[in-house]
Amino acid sequence: MAWTKAIAALLTAGALSACSTLPSPGVGAASTPATVGARPAEVKSLLWVGNSFYYYNNSMHGHVGQLLTAAGGRGYRASSATISGSGLNWHDVGSHLRGDSGVGSYSFVGDNEVRFNPKGQRRFDAVMMMDCSQCPIHPELGPLFHEFVGKHSATARSFGTEPILFMSWAYSDKPDMTGPLAAEYVKAGKAHNALVVPAGLAFAESVKRRPEVSLIVADKRHPSLAGTYLAACTVMASVYKMNPVGNKYTAGLPADVAAHLQTVAWETAQAFHAKEGRGSLR
Repeated sequence: MAWTKAIAALLTAGALSACSTLPSPGVGAASTPATVGARPAEVKSLLWVGNSFYYYNNSMHGHVGQLLTAAGGRGYRASSATISGSGLNWHDVGSHLRGDSGVGSYSFVGDNEVRFNPKGQRRFDAVMMMDCSQCPIHPELGPLFHEFVGKHSATARSFGTEPILFMSWAYSDKPDMTGPLAAEYVKAGKAHNALVVPAGLAFAESVKRRPEVSLIVADKRHPSLAGTYLAACTVMASVYKMNPVGNKYTAGLPADVAAHLQTVAWETAQAFHAKEGRGSLR
């Protein structure tokens, strides 16, 4: 199949919800940003903008946080802003990043204590955006994907926040979605100098290596716990440049399954970025 060849080539080439985890000294953004600072050297604070693919299994960003903590990471913060069934055109990224009342204006720390984060600074280092599961390759919605990647990327940068794109995976009964989805995310990433997280390619590679590890639930769309964990490991490898292999946080999965998913995530991310680059993030 085309998607199998695409993965092999890469590997050989080298409900609205909002919640926060891993609170750290906060960063903020003004409605008309004046103190956003230079481009972030690393992503310490990340806003996830997407849909139910993120929030299944107690939210993917939480699993990323657990992986980072287990790897010895400190000072990372993440918030997730999701709308069930949404595409990027449903989201107002500017409202999430606005002023001192936007997402991340305060954090819960210690014994459920509320801490208000500093005002007038960049709220998030990066925003990771995912469109609806078939929007990038839908004949009518595809143009909206590219339009809103452009609009949201420009908005994010006006707040000193770097855009990241999360490449979603194929439906379990339509594996041929992998290649076209990857192509559109890569195209959009290059057009707007944005990092692309190759989660969809990692899913396809895992299925090729160990098809018995179920990554998607019975609806053939949403991630199982193993699928969420694989995607989280891919985010760790891609966004944070940390190798998840050997990480002690396994989300309760069998050790051999977690090790397999960690390896697939790292190898897929390494091969993908060697071929496609990292956009504005280094």
